[in-house]
Order: sequence, then C-alpha cells, then structure tokens
Amino acid sequence: MANPQTIRRAGTAAAHIDEGLRAHMNRVYGIMGLGMAITGAVAYYVGNNDALIASLFTGASRYVIMFAPLVFVFFLGGMINRVSENTARLLFMAFSALMGLSIAWIFAVYTGISITQTFFTTAIAFAGLSLYGYTTKKDISGWGTFLIMGVIGLIVAAIINIFIESSALSFAISAIGLLIFAGLTAYDTQNIKNTYLAMANAGQDEWLNKAAIMGALNLYLNFLNMFMFLLHFMGGQE
Repeated sequence: MANPQTIRRAGTAAAHIDEGLRAHMNRVYGIMGLGMAITGAVAYYVGNNDALIASLFTGASRYVIMFAPLVFVFFLGGMINRVSENTARLLFMAFSALMGLSIAWIFAVYTGISITQTFFTTAIAFAGLSLYGYTTKKDISGWGTFLIMGVIGLIVAAIINIFIESSALSFAISAIGLLIFAGLTAYDTQNIKNTYLAMANAGQDEWLNKAAIMGALNLYLNFLNMFMFLLHFMGGQE
C-alpha cells in the first residue's frame, strides 16, 4: 500500500517543477519579447529615415550590416558560459538592436500595412508551433540534426544568391526557410522545456537563467526568420 506521505511529497515536487517550468518559460518569452521590441523600434526608426537608409545600405556597408548579426550571434553563443547573467542579457539586447539595423530596409521596400499583417501572421503561426513543442508528448529531438543542416544549407544558398541574384532561388530559399524555422520553433520550445526539467533540481539558478537567455535567442531567431521569409510572399511593395 502506498505511503500517503510519499504521495504528498511526490505531488509537492511535481507542483514545484510545474510552477518553476511556467516561470522559466515566461522568462524565456519575456526576454524574447523585449528583444523583438528593440529590433522593431530600431528597424522602424532607421527604415523611415531616408538619409540613414541611403548611407547605410549602399556599397560595402550593406554587406557589413547584413552579416554583422550572423557574426554576433556566434560570438554570443560562444561567450554565454563565460560571462555573467547580466552581461549575457545585455549582449542579447545589443544583438537585437543590431538585427533591427540589418532589417531596417524592409520599411523602405514594403508597405507598413503588409509588414504589420505579416508580423501578426507570423505571431499566430509561432504561437501555435511553440505551443505544439511545449505540449506534445512526442519526442521531436531527432529533428535537430536535420533542421540545423537545413539552416547551414540556407546560409550557403543565400550567400550564393547575393552574387547570382536568382529570383527562383530566392523563392526556394524563402519557402524552404519558412518550413525549417517553423520546425525549429517546435523543436527549440521542447528543448527549452526538457533542459529545464533536467536541471530543475540541480540548484544551478544562474545556469538556468542563462539557459533562458539562450532559449529566448533561439526562439527570437526562429520568429524573425519566419517573419522575413513570410514577408517575401506577403509583403506589398511601396
């Protein structure tokens, strides 16, 4: 016969983990949301300033701005375990501002209405995919290798297309990229959840807080890439 005290202790532990997991996920989404707000503010300000657009997105400077966030995100990933939690958070915010600068050109190319519509469409799709990753009982960790290989392929294809400027390749990159980052949204959400559950009782609060920042970064990148690829299909030209 089961011991009532053992049952109560097990129930209390499960409730503690559930409460902690909710708080952890809220922290992840909160950090991600703040990063998106910074990106949007910077992109809107620069994108609606004709003088800044003309000076930043011409000649060699446009390539520097284009690839700077890619370099920065690898730097942030490599530094996350060497810096304090506060420094990691500041680096994420700096990255968000830099990303806003790199996508500011969309306000000079697409209408504000189409950008807004695409953003809300992306938000709805992202919420559904992230909810699936959080609630599904299916182990989707096997998706990881395939999806990361897909991201590498997209980067290579995008670099090649800078030089050949193929509209067909651009369409293919957007379609495949949208599917890849949709999959990554579900995968990363489950991974964030599983990481917390694995480390919840380890007493490593600072590590978990850094994990929340990295989780927010991953989801932020998924959302932003889905938005940019979807904008290719939904965006109305100025």
